[in-house]
Amino acid sequence: MTQWPDHIAGQTTHARYGAIANSFRYGVDYVLIDPRAKDGPLLFSRNRFNLLSVHDRNHGGAPRRGAGLPWAERVFADAGLKLDGITIRLLTQPSYLGHIFNPVSFWLAFRGTALHAVIAEVSNTFGDRHSYVCHKPEFTAIAPSDKLQAKKIFHVSPFQQIAGDYWFNFDIGPRRIAIRIDHKNGDQGVVATLTGPRQPLSNSAVLGASLRRPAGTLRTVALIYWQALKLKLKGAIYRPRPTPPEHEVS
Repeated sequence: MTQWPDHIAGQTTHARYGAIANSFRYGVDYVLIDPRAKDGPLLFSRNRFNLLSVHDRNHGGAPRRGAGLPWAERVFADAGLKLDGITIRLLTQPSYLGHIFNPVSFWLAFRGTALHAVIAEVSNTFGDRHSYVCHKPEFTAIAPSDKLQAKKIFHVSPFQQIAGDYWFNFDIGPRRIAIRIDHKNGDQGVVATLTGPRQPLSNSAVLGASLRRPAGTLRTVALIYWQALKLKLKGAIYRPRPTPPEHEVS
């Protein structure tokens, strides 16, 4: 049985620490979907144009050339996760009137209600993407207090070095979602969070998201450039885009 989409009317925070500090908090709308499901409220679609929608081509591989769920299943299996009894969900920002930009989406692998592995699908404004597979040894259940480490190898912000490590925390509950990503590079770093209540997606929720945050992910891109301008004015060093990693997953 497939699952109706959930809506997370959330907050995202970013706090840069070190020589040049900067922080912000914005409202953001995510959906948690069963990637096999086609059902949803009238104003939300899968693989079709709508006010809000999620398209397989935007996930699981290169942007706009993604393979969706089969890609996630392959990546989890290649990492060593046995897929028997596993259900996979996608947590992502939906497209708004066809326009999409997702700084980070998450493929979540559950056994029952327990989270066992995550693919963090990270995209930058240069059109590149890299995905980090997060899990504990032997793929034991991930608790909210667990910190999962991944070496940073992908260019996200032109004002941050490709160095140091990410530390991920995931708390995916039936009523609320809380994710924390802490990038540490010596005494420099950034802490990013996504938090918000979880409830079934409805037409009123779609309309409310459109009214609260008009232009959807277009607004996300504009806010990214606004924060980049603030960092530049504070004296942060701009680093040109390097060649992306050879492999799409680490």
